[in-house]
Amino acid sequence: MSDSQSFEDLLNQFDQTHPQSLKGDPTVGEKVKGTLIAMGEEYAFVDLGAKSEGRLEIASLKDAEGQLKHAVGDEIESHVTGKDEESGMLLLGSQHGHKAHGLDEVERAYRQGLPVQGQVTAAVKGGLDIQVAGIRAFCPASQIDIRFIDDLSEFVGQRFDFRVTKFEGGRRPNLVVSRRAILEEEQRIKAEETRALLKEGAVLTGTVTSLKDYGAFVDIGGLEGMIHISELAFGHVKHPKEILQVGQTVEVGVLRIEQPSDAKKREKIALSIRAVSRDPWLDAIEAFPVGTRVQGRVMRLQPFGAFIELAPGIDGLAHISELGAEKRINHPSEILKEGDLVEASVLGIDLERHRISLSLDEQRAREAAATDALKSAKPAAAAPEKTMGSFGELLKESLSKGR
Repeated sequence: MSDSQSFEDLLNQFDQTHPQSLKGDPTVGEKVKGTLIAMGEEYAFVDLGAKSEGRLEIASLKDAEGQLKHAVGDEIESHVTGKDEESGMLLLGSQHGHKAHGLDEVERAYRQGLPVQGQVTAAVKGGLDIQVAGIRAFCPASQIDIRFIDDLSEFVGQRFDFRVTKFEGGRRPNLVVSRRAILEEEQRIKAEETRALLKEGAVLTGTVTSLKDYGAFVDIGGLEGMIHISELAFGHVKHPKEILQVGQTVEVGVLRIEQPSDAKKREKIALSIRAVSRDPWLDAIEAFPVGTRVQGRVMRLQPFGAFIELAPGIDGLAHISELGAEKRINHPSEILKEGDLVEASVLGIDLERHRISLSLDEQRAREAAATDALKSAKPAAAAPEKTMGSFGELLKESLSKGR
């Protein structure tokens, strides 16, 4: 067997034991799995089973207290974020922008697709001025964030990671950078991780991103879902801003997932805060026993009575005949209006149907409480019936009479 044949056999053998090498290097954003083979002060190196290794920032392997979570030999999962053109090494995890020194380093970052650190120095027409390695760069308004930003001046003075999207050297370098490209990459990675957990009934933690009249939008990790206003709470909510604010962390339940018909669009995710909250009706019978006086706010008026909110998610109904008026009324609006604070008495409660009967007449409440107490009391023991007695008692009585 010739040397060339031996080498070819060995190469084929390697490809069979390392199938990843047949597919070529993973692309940016692709999830990869490998084994930690070395760890330094700044970087860890991962065997991906391919023809090139991966490099991972050591900081991504530490917990919140700065302790390493992994050791050499451990298998880990990560994402490809770029490639070092000089070494051919794949860049893994969250590669933070490095502080470039000089135009040459900025150019190298541009060619390798690596992020660089930059500071926003001014808001100008159409975008922002950015200082990168002491060189002026321009970031278009559409590239500073994933969402539309109305006031760009809020970014002035802040430092971010950017990707260089245009590089022209020379005496007056022309640099264009994008922060949005970095954010979209991070979002894609988070979305892939979230989809692995996403199913109807799942409970997730998210961040409120915007509030609309009809509900709230929440980022649940690279994916955005919507909480309809009816799913924000058990009580009445006129606008989401009454109970939520942008940036707030919330726990939500997944109600529905609608897959898009267009592959370019994302799935629609219906969320609920109400679904992961305790139903107030579970405690209603202890909170509002029959006969007690309660305070509530008139929420709605109907021809047959008034709905009164006793607690968030719990309304009671005062029938028109129980409004306490001395004269006959034709509509509750003759003596009440929405928003009024009133005192009422509990006449009855039906947990199964989620109904509480109320009265604004205090005397009726006392009567209802007394009736309820009689129903709950145990029946009195019946008096023992007089019996004929035993045969011995009858015989004794007969002998006494004969004396």
